Amino acid sequence: MIKIAIILGSTRPGRNGEAVARWVYEIAQKRGDAEFELVDIKDFNLPLLDEPMPPARREYTQPHTKAWSAKIDSFDAYVFVTPEYNHATSGALKNAIDFLYCEWNNKAAVFVGYGGSGGTRAVENLRLVMGELQIADVRAQVALSLYTDFENFSVFKPAPQAGEISQQYARSSHRLGRSVENFAGEKRVKCSFSKVGGGVWCVWSVV
Repeated sequence: MIKIAIILGSTRPGRNGEAVARWVYEIAQKRGDAEFELVDIKDFNLPLLDEPMPPARREYTQPHTKAWSAKIDSFDAYVFVTPEYNHATSGALKNAIDFLYCEWNNKAAVFVGYGGSGGTRAVENLRLVMGELQIADVRAQVALSLYTDFENFSVFKPAPQAGEISQQYARSSHRLGRSVENFAGEKRVKCSFSKVGGGVWCVWSVV
């Protein structure tokens, strides 16, 4: 059975994302064809990126990076719950993503955005990042508006149709996660490094 992380991408005090992530998790738990876990980036206390080597080398020196790496590496797919800050995702989520590289590769992702415009521009920002990380993403997204899905912009009260969209979304994420799992041979994918010219290249192989 594939494992899917629901990643809460905000660390702001009083964040709306916690209620959204728990709502997604509760809906996902009704399914029996995948295992879901709520992963809060706040719990990992990640500072601004402080690793001396590029993450593609996986030569981590910090305990917080090693813990974050082990957690992310254990999943086959991800549901990113993201706010929208100035036409982009949160700095905290982007920073957490940038700590790693190989752990994200050949996985799947779906998005739940929230904000004044439903978090759509934050999701578009994340799609560019997913491409670089070799993550396949679902075209559709859940877009929650601060005007219709939150009372006084702070109390999460999703409109009825939001639940229906999220159910359809869970089915899509499972299908994509399964296809990526099959492609990767149930995650038996190895990244080895080779020196070519003056650079170091990551070479992928299925083992």
